[in-house]
Amino acid sequence: MSMGTTMNAPSMPLETGNPNMESIARRQRLQDIFFHRLTQGFSLLVLMALLGIIVSLFVNAWPAFQKFGLKFIWYVEWDIINEEFGAAIAIVGTLASATIALLIAVPLAFGIALFLTETCPTWLRRPLGTAIELLAAVPSIIYGMFGLFVFAPLFADYAQVPMQNVLGGMPLIGFLFGGSTNGFGILAAGIVLAFMVLPFVAAVMRDVFEIVPPILRESAYGLGCTTWEVVRKVVLPYTQKGVIGGVMLGLGRALGETMAVTFVIGNANRMPTSLFSPGTSIASTLANEFGEAADFHISALFALGFLLFVITFIVLGLAKWMLLRAEKAKGL
Repeated sequence: MSMGTTMNAPSMPLETGNPNMESIARRQRLQDIFFHRLTQGFSLLVLMALLGIIVSLFVNAWPAFQKFGLKFIWYVEWDIINEEFGAAIAIVGTLASATIALLIAVPLAFGIALFLTETCPTWLRRPLGTAIELLAAVPSIIYGMFGLFVFAPLFADYAQVPMQNVLGGMPLIGFLFGGSTNGFGILAAGIVLAFMVLPFVAAVMRDVFEIVPPILRESAYGLGCTTWEVVRKVVLPYTQKGVIGGVMLGLGRALGETMAVTFVIGNANRMPTSLFSPGTSIASTLANEFGEAADFHISALFALGFLLFVITFIVLGLAKWMLLRAEKAKGL
C-alpha cells in the first residue's frame, strides 16, 4: 500500500456512546458504593460492639448502683460476707499505679524516641528500635512473674529499705515511704507497669518523630539551633498530636492492666497510706474475685468494670480537649 493511500484512508470514528464503556462506568460506580457501604459497616460494627459492652456492663451493674447509688464510687468498704461494696480503694489503686507508671515511662520513652531519631548511629537504629518493639510483645503474665520472683525481692532489699531509711523521717513526705518493705505495694506495681507501657509509648513517639519533614530539621540546624532547640521548637510542635496519642495509649494500657498488677500490688482491700502499702486496682480485683463471685458480688464487680470504662473514657476525653485547646491557641 502506498503512502498516499495510507494517508487518505478514512479514520475510524470515536465511539463516544460505546455500551462497553457505559457498563464499565456503571460497574465501577457499583463497586464504589459497595466499598463505601462495606467500610461504613465495619465502622458501625465497632460502634455497635462498644455500645453493647457499655449496655451489658451497666445492666449487670445496675443492682449495685441501685443499692449504693453514687456512694459506691467513694465508699471504702469491700465486705463480701455482708455484701457491702465500695469502689474507692480500687479506684485509688488504679489511678495511683497508672500515674506512677506514666511518670516513669513517659520521660524514658521520650528520651528513647529522641535518641533513635536524632542522635543514634545509623547502624544501631534498626536493631535497637526492633528490640524496643519486641518488649511490647511480651505477655503481661511474664511481666507479672518477673515482678513477683525477680523484681520484688530486689526492690525490697535495694530500694525500699534505703528509701525508708533516708526519706522515711523527712517532714511532709516521710509518710509516703512508711509501711512494710516486702517488695510489694503501689510503687512496685507502678514500676512494673512503667516497664510494660514503655515500649508502646516509645514506639509511637519514634514513629511520629520520624514523619517530621527533613527540610524542617535542616532549616533549623542551618539557623544555628542546637539539637534540643530543634526538638523543642520544631519536632514537638509538629508531632504534638502523635505524642499525646502515645501517652494516652500508655495510660490506657496502665489503667486496664490485670495480671502484672495482680502479682505485685499486694491485693489488699484497704486504702493505701504510703507508696509501700499494699493495695488493689479495679483490674486486679476483677481477676482475683470474678471466678468465685456469686449473686450480688457479681453485680459489684460489673460495677467496677463499668467505672473502669468511665475512667478511661474521661481520660481520653480530657486528652482530646487538650488537643483542641492547643490547636485553637495556635489558630488552627
